[in-house]
Amino acid sequence: MDLSHPLVIAGPCSAETEEQVMGIAHALKDTDVNYYRAGIWKPRTRPGNFEGVGAIGLKWLQRVKEETGLKTATEVANRNHVDLALEHDIDLLWIGARSTVSPFIVQEIADALKGTDRVVMVKNPVNPDLSLWLGAVERLHTANIEKLGVIHRGFSTYEKTKYRNIPEWQLAIELQTRFPDLPLISDPSHISGRRDLIFDVSQTALDLNFDGLMIETHRDPDNAWSDAAQQVTPSRLVQIMQDLRIRKETDQEAEYNSMLNNLRAQIDVIDNQLIEILGRRMKVADSIGSLKKQRNVAVLQTNRWNAILGKMILEGEGKGLSEEFVLRMFKAIHQESINHQEKIINS
Repeated sequence: MDLSHPLVIAGPCSAETEEQVMGIAHALKDTDVNYYRAGIWKPRTRPGNFEGVGAIGLKWLQRVKEETGLKTATEVANRNHVDLALEHDIDLLWIGARSTVSPFIVQEIADALKGTDRVVMVKNPVNPDLSLWLGAVERLHTANIEKLGVIHRGFSTYEKTKYRNIPEWQLAIELQTRFPDLPLISDPSHISGRRDLIFDVSQTALDLNFDGLMIETHRDPDNAWSDAAQQVTPSRLVQIMQDLRIRKETDQEAEYNSMLNNLRAQIDVIDNQLIEILGRRMKVADSIGSLKKQRNVAVLQTNRWNAILGKMILEGEGKGLSEEFVLRMFKAIHQESINHQEKIINS
């Protein structure tokens, strides 16, 4: 997409009341928002939570379009949802992460949408499985849906991180590399799970050449009926959009800077992953230190260290890394591991 600003999809996580839906819509109508989103059916991990107002909310979205001129968007999870959404003239439909994991569900939705001129987007599956994500896109493409795109909302993990769903940016980058013409939207709300992280995630997405953002927006986020912690106010959304650094592609120098920023953003993503992995490695080293302390075993195990080093040198050569670099890197990692174990043994 050649946009002077990214595509913006914004609105509440859930449509709660007609007054709530209309109030937010009017607050967003004179901003850079392109599509007004609201969850009508809300698939929850466990029953008992608010699961959406249902089809009546579609009438509210119709009123949004009539009064504000904003195009509308919502999630669909089965044929009935699709039929109702089309009947109420919803402009953009997306398939959620829980639906993308099931080829049966995706195929049902693809069959219901066959030949539609509406925009259809596919969120990544809950788990980091690029094949499932691409498979869902292929099913929709086979159904002659031409206005296709994907939404990156992060991936679930058992490990606790600062994110609600870890970005795993490399998967989105790989998808983008394979299909550069497929619009790629970031959902920083679901990645972050916290409104204070949304700006940074949005900026990273734009630096990685994402085409747009989906940001959950609510007039009273703290009292939202679902996902309160990750929603921002309309005024905060406007501020985020003003503060974001947008790529420019008007001349050769701008193209160079855009490409350079994209590559640097990829390095930043990988560097963050390296720190995350090293942190996990040292936690394992801590556990080894505790075990050695219990059994009164020496920290340094020379034979194992030499075997690891030899193996890593060969692995590094296969990846284009010099022996000197691999030696320096693993000696530093090994020393940090020893420091961790000694600290535990001497505590």
